[in-house]
Amino acid sequence: MDTKDHVKAQFGANASKYVVSPRHASGQDLKILVEWAQPENAVQALDIATGGGHCALALASFVGEVTTMDITTEMLQEAEAFLTKKGCTNIRYVVGDAENLPFSKEQFDMVSCRIAAHHFPDPDRFVEEAWRVLKYGGSFILMDNISPEADRIDTLYNDIEQRRDPSHFRAWKKTEWIRRIELTGFRVEQLMQTGKPFEFATWCARMNVPEQVQQELETDMLNWPEADRQQLKVHSENGKLLSFEGSYMMLKARKA
Repeated sequence: MDTKDHVKAQFGANASKYVVSPRHASGQDLKILVEWAQPENAVQALDIATGGGHCALALASFVGEVTTMDITTEMLQEAEAFLTKKGCTNIRYVVGDAENLPFSKEQFDMVSCRIAAHHFPDPDRFVEEAWRVLKYGGSFILMDNISPEADRIDTLYNDIEQRRDPSHFRAWKKTEWIRRIELTGFRVEQLMQTGKPFEFATWCARMNVPEQVQQELETDMLNWPEADRQQLKVHSENGKLLSFEGSYMMLKARKA
């Protein structure tokens, strides 16, 4: 099973959880998305890998039409039910692949992608496709988990993410994202990075992680060298892993 098959299997089985997940349904990043996107006066926006539809919901109040796209049919159906319930009437729904977008050249004024790109096997192709479907002068807003710049911690972080979720391909470093986005031709205009705390039990439950895998993850993380645990802010009490912290990047670039 390749990464995209894992994505369909994992998110198809857990689609409803992502619609109601507080981490996905709310957050400061959605407020920043609105701050960055609203002044664009976009007529046509594309939300890639829409998941539960929360990014699309944030855009729908001030964009003419939002096209939501996801590779997982069940996820898209959940998003449609959620957005319809919210009263959105300017959204269309398309099943599609982020690395092979089923849209014409220069079709959209804005392209967004939130908490999804770490599932894409070919991120270079994803950025090239975002460039292709975006009109000149349009904006590309990318928000995703990123890995630490230090190679050792990068490896540790991606290892636990992949063991927890086989559809996780790689969380890239901030510098890697900036490089590939700029090499494609985009001009980066906004960049923010924040810590992203994860409650261990909830983090596992969202993907139905088997009990044995949870125990193995907990043991390994608690046995990391102290410096590594400090880097990822591993917090435990009485030998029980409670939480750790990753990083989150918010980036806005322009096709200029």
